[in-house]
Amino acid sequence: MPAGVVSLDYFILGLLAQQPMSGYDIKRFLKGLNWLIGSPSGGSLYPILRTLLEKDLVTVEVVPGVDRPPRKIYSITESGRQALQVWVEEPVATNAPLKAFAMRLLIADSYSHASLLAYLQLRQSQVTAHHTALTERAGSQHPDEGASLGKQLALSYGLAVAQAELDWLEGTLAWLSGEPLPEGDRQSTGAASLD
Repeated sequence: MPAGVVSLDYFILGLLAQQPMSGYDIKRFLKGLNWLIGSPSGGSLYPILRTLLEKDLVTVEVVPGVDRPPRKIYSITESGRQALQVWVEEPVATNAPLKAFAMRLLIADSYSHASLLAYLQLRQSQVTAHHTALTERAGSQHPDEGASLGKQLALSYGLAVAQAELDWLEGTLAWLSGEPLPEGDRQSTGAASLD
């Protein structure tokens, strides 16, 4: 699978690399991020967990419940960590969608520091190229061409989103590189909550 696409298999391995979780815990976690990455149905999540188990990438422990059914807690195995690491180190496709980018951020703990910096720098160059293309398109439109309001709004929105992401990437890369951040940038990268 191309590294630019985050398969749920690797994403779930990345989550389990952070901490053991039940299928319910994973669903609840993903439901909280539905606005950002979407949320798989239980019908797709549990077959993935079963496949990971069959491939010996995870183990499962049945924990008896008091006044509730037993819970199956999944943990990543050493083979799972190795598979995740191999996938994380693969080159990232240049056309990775925002959802794939956000999913990779959520499993950033699986990256080496150098790999994470390289991944963010690649994203920065991709967004810069996208922003440049949008800026050129906006500059080439003449007022008398009669671009629809919808097209104008979409272009304006695209430019604002690209600029916001570039600002975030610049601040985050500076923070991860150990460069001091201006006080205003500390909030936008989340650095203030991690100090």
